[in-house]
Amino acid sequence: MEKQRFTLSIFTENVVGLTNRISIIFTRRKINIESLTTSASEIEHVHRFTIVFYSDCKESAEKVAKQIEKQIDVVRCFLYEDSETIYQEVALYKVAVDNLKDSDMVEEIVRKNHARILAAKADFLVIEKTGHEEETHALYEELKPYGLMQFGRSGRISLSKERQEISSLLAEYDQEDVMV
Repeated sequence: MEKQRFTLSIFTENVVGLTNRISIIFTRRKINIESLTTSASEIEHVHRFTIVFYSDCKESAEKVAKQIEKQIDVVRCFLYEDSETIYQEVALYKVAVDNLKDSDMVEEIVRKNHARILAAKADFLVIEKTGHEEETHALYEELKPYGLMQFGRSGRISLSKERQEISSLLAEYDQEDVMV
């Protein structure tokens, strides 16, 4: 049975140690986290974790989501399949200029992959690509023969496809916060 990819959007308070407690939930179930991204959310003092992982079945993924939502500092946790989200990653590639004898070729690669040059220094170029993991990896493979000096890819960022206003879903949090 092929594993299915899932994305969790977790809204939390910004507290020390929460990342560790969440990762332990995956470790106990022997599930590897493929991607983990954290950032501020649209609500003040609430942060968003976006976690991508593979699971054998949806029921198992739902159990992980429920276990995470039980954590004290977690406000809400939403589980999504890829078809239910709009998602992107950002990748940066540093390529040595001395390996790029034909600058037209580099421009062609950049254009073909809908990427852009972020920095052009005397000895290297930094190229940025936004897209799905498969797209950023394809550009990686295309640039590899030219001597990649460095490569880095962000974790997934995603939003649900359905009209879901997180601020209204988390209104309870704001009211509880005011009462404290």
